[in-house]
Amino acid sequence: MSDTSPGTGETGEGGCLCGALRYRFALPPIWVAHCHCTMCRRAQGAAFVTWLGTDAGRFELIGNAGYLRIYRSSPEATRSFCGRCGTPLFFESGNWPGELHITLGSVDAATAARLQPQGHVHWAAHVPWIGDIHDGLPRHEAAGSS
Repeated sequence: MSDTSPGTGETGEGGCLCGALRYRFALPPIWVAHCHCTMCRRAQGAAFVTWLGTDAGRFELIGNAGYLRIYRSSPEATRSFCGRCGTPLFFESGNWPGELHITLGSVDAATAARLQPQGHVHWAAHVPWIGDIHDGLPRHEAAGSS
């Protein structure tokens, strides 16, 4: 990845909790969304996860790649995390060729604050104990796992 992206010339960075893994990606992202699918909930241990989609060709791992662990969560998808601290970081799937999905929670705060989610996906699978979310974002009902 180069240090600039088309359109803005900006990049964002992020990393895991322990700092062993750092990464850089092109801004702006392709999209930002909250995912409520069962697999994301289980992988994150949370009610939902907020992802950003970026061009995989404009992504660079700048930390110690020896700590990156990759788990095949389904026949078409992998999830990557730090093997030292366990931070969930990335998702890749043949359903979105050329994209890398990054957990927004792992993006550095100054960049993450500028990236606004554009909607909820797999809303039909959301957990009832979070109640209703009144954020005005569109909800895409498709149920299931990513």
